Amino acid sequence: MSIKVGDKIPEATFTVSGAEGPAKKTTDEVFKGKKVVLFAVPGAFTPSCHKNHLPSYVANFDALKAKGVDSVVVTSVNDVFVQEAWIKASGADGKVEALADGSGDFARAVGMDIDLGKAGLGLRSKRYAAIVEDGVVKWFDVEDAPPKTDKTKAEEVLKHL
Repeated sequence: MSIKVGDKIPEATFTVSGAEGPAKKTTDEVFKGKKVVLFAVPGAFTPSCHKNHLPSYVANFDALKAKGVDSVVVTSVNDVFVQEAWIKASGADGKVEALADGSGDFARAVGMDIDLGKAGLGLRSKRYAAIVEDGVVKWFDVEDAPPKTDKTKAEEVLKHL
């Protein structure tokens, strides 16, 4: 069952880039007491994720902040090193924080895991976006097909803030 509006974000631990290398960060550390825009992608550096989805959040970062968003975070079933390189290569450093879900535990916990093995990608996350306030989902949408970004790009999220 997938997460929906009104649900609390389940407890999970991500790997993030820290000052001294990979570090752990819990969902409480990400969401507690904050308004957070969360979006998920099937994979860093994949065409739609790299050329369409993440760039929409970079381009609209100031507009999101102006609407009271404390942080913008992206998660994918990738390791922290790939995510760190992706954020830097995309100009998202200092704007979008990458939450590595290398084993897909968070994707499964929110019911957004997808088997893309036929495409050679294995277990991944569906593409979705959410507005989360103090750990509770206030708005949520998921794309019908992984390459699409129409319902989950930053411009759509801004309409719901």
